[in-house]
Amino acid sequence: ESASARRMKALILVGGFGTRLRPLTLSSPKPLVEFCNQAMVLHQIKALKGVGVTEVVLAVNYQPQTMATFLEKQQAELGIKITASQETEPMGTAGPIKLAEKHLNDGEPFFVLNSDVSCAFPFEQMIRFHKERGAEGTLLVTKVEDPSSFGVVLYDEDGRIRSFVEKPKHFVGNRINAGVYLLSPGVFDRIPMRPTSIEKEVFPPMANAGTLFCMELPGFWADVGKPKDYISGTSLFLGNLRATSPESLASGPNFHGNVLIDPTAQIGAGCRIGPDVVIGPRCVVENGVRLVRSTLLPGSRVKSHSWVSSSIIGWDSTVGEWARIENTSVLGEDVTIKNEVYVNGGVILPHKSVSEDISEPRIVM
Repeated sequence: ESASARRMKALILVGGFGTRLRPLTLSSPKPLVEFCNQAMVLHQIKALKGVGVTEVVLAVNYQPQTMATFLEKQQAELGIKITASQETEPMGTAGPIKLAEKHLNDGEPFFVLNSDVSCAFPFEQMIRFHKERGAEGTLLVTKVEDPSSFGVVLYDEDGRIRSFVEKPKHFVGNRINAGVYLLSPGVFDRIPMRPTSIEKEVFPPMANAGTLFCMELPGFWADVGKPKDYISGTSLFLGNLRATSPESLASGPNFHGNVLIDPTAQIGAGCRIGPDVVIGPRCVVENGVRLVRSTLLPGSRVKSHSWVSSSIIGWDSTVGEWARIENTSVLGEDVTIKNEVYVNGGVILPHKSVSEDISEPRIVM
C-alpha cells in the first residue's frame, strides 16, 4: 500500500534529563537540541511521516513547557498528531510502550525508536520485511567495529533472531541492536505495567518463540546522545547527505569536505571551513576562522582568526579572536571565550565567561 494510504503510529523513547549531553541539555530538552541544523527528534518525526505515520507519541519523564510548545508548533506545520506520554516513575525501555498502549494500539504494527538514534531510517523496507515474515517484532541491527559495549544480536540467514549476548567478553558477532523497532500489537501482552527492559525481559522470550526478526540497516548509524558521538555522528550524517542530496551542502573555495550552513549564517573572508562542519541559523563566523569537525548551534559567533576543532559551540555563545577550542570541548548556552584563550576538552556550563586557558579536559561550573 502507498504511504499516503497508511495510518500508522510510532513511539519515540525520549526518557530522561539528557545527562549524557550536558551542558547542552541544561538549556534545552535533549530531543530539541539541534543535530545537523534540525531538532534531533524532528529527523525522526519527518522520516516517520514519510512512510504514512499519522500519530507520533513521545515517551517522556518530564516535559518542560518548551517541549510542549515546540511539539504543538510542529504538529501544526507537519500535519501529524504529536502527543506526549508522561511517566511518573522511570519505566525502563519497555514500560513506556505499555504506558502508551491507549495511544498506540489500533490493531496494526507500530514503530518504536530510541530518540538518540540517527540513521537513514529504512521504514518502508521494515514494513515490507515485517509483513513478509509475519513477524511479531522486527528490529534493525547495525554492524560495529567493537561490539563489547553493546548487546549483540545472533540470528539466522532469514533474519530470525536466535539470541542476544549483552556486552560480550569474546567475539560472538558484530551486529548490534540499533534501537529502531516495528512491533505488532501482541507485544502489549508481553509487557507488564511496571519498569521493564525491552532488551532483557521482552525480546528474549519473543526470540525463544521464533517471532522476533531483524533486518540489517543499510548505511550509517549513530547514537548521538553524548558529545563525542554527536560529533562523529555529524560526520556520518553529512556523508550520507553528500550521497543523497549533495546540493544541500556548501561549496566554494573556503569549504573543504562536507559542510552544512544555514542560509541565515554569515561567513567572513579568508576562512577555511570543513570537513564535517555544521553552522546554524544566525551564526556569525568572522574573517580568517578555521572550523573542522564542529557544530555551531544557532546564534553563536566565532571571532576572527580563531580555530575550532571537534567541538560544539552552544547557542548564542562567543569565541573570541585568536582563540583555540578543541578536543571535544562543549560550550553551553551563552558562554564567552575571551580573546587568545585555549580550551582543550573543556565542558563549560551556560552563561560562563572563560578568560584563562583550559589546558586539560575539565568541567567549568
